[in-house]
Amino acid sequence: MTIQETENEIIDEFSDIDDWMDRYAMIIDMGNSLPPIDEKYRTPEHLIEGCQSRVWLNADLEDGKVVYTADSDAIIVKGIISMLIKVLSEHTPDEILNADLSFIEKIGLSEHLSPTRSNGLLAMVKQMRMYALAYKTKLEK
Repeated sequence: MTIQETENEIIDEFSDIDDWMDRYAMIIDMGNSLPPIDEKYRTPEHLIEGCQSRVWLNADLEDGKVVYTADSDAIIVKGIISMLIKVLSEHTPDEILNADLSFIEKIGLSEHLSPTRSNGLLAMVKQMRMYALAYKTKLEK
């Protein structure tokens, strides 16, 4: 499935839900289904700078594709990172770097987050792209 197809799938899932409390519940459910990150990645080096909550993120390159794992100590944030992983994980570095991530706006997420959570969301996306860029550079050598 392409990044855009996964984004469209998320947009469709949210389109049936008007109430933001129900949308938050759905985001929390997504976070609860996120596979646990390996304990060896729960280190300061894997914490995302700029998040009010603690978010650990790791990325590995498998068969030319970036595979992300993550966890957070905040339930909403864990749901947000799980959506980002669903969209970006198991794609090539170029696909990740070129993704517009329009689903964030289209589901209304950015306008319903506090300023600190919005900053955290941007920090998560930035870190995921940094991993992709690092792997892209490594592949080109």
